[in-house]
Amino acid sequence: MPVKSLRQLLTGEDIIQLVIRLGLLALLIIWTFLIIRPFVPILAWSGVLAVAFYPAFSWVAKILGGRPKTAAAILTLITLGIVIGPATWLGISAVDGARELAHQLGTGDLALQSAPEQLKSWPIVGPWLYELWDQAYTNIRAVLREVAPYLQPLAGPLLSLAGDAGVGTLQFLVSVFVAGFLFPHGPRLVAAGRGFLFRIVPEQSEHFLGLAGATIRAVAQGVIGVAIVQALLAGIGFKLAAVPSAGLLAFLVLLLSIVQIGAFLVLLPVIIWIWTAKDVTTALLLTVFLVLVGFIDTMLKPLVMGRGLTTPTIVIFVGVIGGTLAHGIVGLFIGPIILSVAWEMMMAWIRTEDRAEAGARASKG
Repeated sequence: MPVKSLRQLLTGEDIIQLVIRLGLLALLIIWTFLIIRPFVPILAWSGVLAVAFYPAFSWVAKILGGRPKTAAAILTLITLGIVIGPATWLGISAVDGARELAHQLGTGDLALQSAPEQLKSWPIVGPWLYELWDQAYTNIRAVLREVAPYLQPLAGPLLSLAGDAGVGTLQFLVSVFVAGFLFPHGPRLVAAGRGFLFRIVPEQSEHFLGLAGATIRAVAQGVIGVAIVQALLAGIGFKLAAVPSAGLLAFLVLLLSIVQIGAFLVLLPVIIWIWTAKDVTTALLLTVFLVLVGFIDTMLKPLVMGRGLTTPTIVIFVGVIGGTLAHGIVGLFIGPIILSVAWEMMMAWIRTEDRAEAGARASKG
C-alpha cells in the first residue's frame, strides 16, 4: 500500500489543531528557557560539582553510617570554606591587578620593571643578564609607546571582567549550595538522565551516560581541579614573595593550566624576579616552592583522573574562551567541561556508526 501523506490522514481541522498545539509547545519551551536562562551557569556548575564530587560524597556517607544529608552538609561546608577563603582572597587580588592593568591600558602608560642594579653583582652571568634585561626594557617601552593607542580598547573588557568577579563569586556560592542539595538525590537524577538518553539513543543510553559522567569527572578533577590547586599555591607563593600583581599572575597560571599550556610560562619570569629582589635564602626557598607548584599538575593528574583525557587541547581552549564570553567567570570553568562532554559523546556516536556500517558491510560480504 502506498504511504499516505499527513494531509491525507488528517482533516483540515485536525491540522489546525496540531499546528496550534505545536505552537503552544514551542512557546512553552522558549518561555521556560527565557525564565531559567539567568540560572543556566549556576545549574550547570552545580551539576558538574555534584558529578565530580559524588564519589567523595558516597565515601563520606558510608563512613557516617549511611547518612547522605549529613555527608552532603559536610562536603558543602568544606567547599564553601575553600571558595570563601583562599579563592576569594586570590580573586580579590586578581581583580585589583586587572583594574590596575586596565587603568594603565586606558592611559597608555604601561609600567614595566627596569633591570635591577643588584643583577650586576651576580657571578659570570650577572652583567650579561643586566645588559639583556636593560635592552629588552628599553625596546619594549618603545614598542609599547607605539602600540598603546591600539591596546586602549582592551581596557573596557578588562574592567568588565573585573566587575563581573563579584557576580561570579556569588554564582559560585549559590552553585555550591545547590550541589549540596543534589548529592542525596544522585541516584534519582542518574535514573532521570538515563531515561532521557534512552528516548534519544536507546541502544547507547548506558554507554553515553557513563561516558558523560567519566568525562565530567576527568575534566573537573584532572583539569579544572588541578588548575585551581596550582593557581592557589602559586598565588600563595607570589604573595609571600610580594610579587606585584600577584593575584593577576595567579589567575594567568589558572588559565594556562586549564588550557594545558603549563604554569612555567608565568613561574619562570617570577622566579627570575625573585632572585633579583630577595636575598639568597629567601629566593632559594621560594624557587623550590614554585618549581614544585609548576610540577604539581604532573604529579596530581595521574592520581585524580580515572582515565586518560582524549579531548583535544583546542576543544578545551575554545571552551575556556567561549564559556567566559558567554557566562563570565563561571563560564571559564563550565565551558571546557560542557564542550568536552559534547566532543566525547559526538566521537563515541561517530565510532558507533562506523562500527555499525562495518558490521553491515561484513554481513553482506
